[in-house]
Amino acid sequence: MARALGYPPHMIPNAALLSRAALACRAASLASIGLCIGLWLHAKTVDQDERGNAERRALFVGLWPPMFWLIGDTADDVSHRVTDR
Repeated sequence: MARALGYPPHMIPNAALLSRAALACRAASLASIGLCIGLWLHAKTVDQDERGNAERRALFVGLWPPMFWLIGDTADDVSHRVTDR
């Protein structure tokens, strides 16, 4: 019996699942913007000794939104490619 070429059907990602993952990543991107703002405002309320650490934490969380957004864009692009087949 000859083996079929390509991936087995259970390995091909489901387009609906990828669309939901893209939406979840974009929601996480927007939520991390809110988290960053919240951490930054909280950094203004702590004493001077801990302020630097709190501001660094807020800046670190501020790097998350573009990462989550790009992961969501990639998942959305792949889901459109799967449905175009």
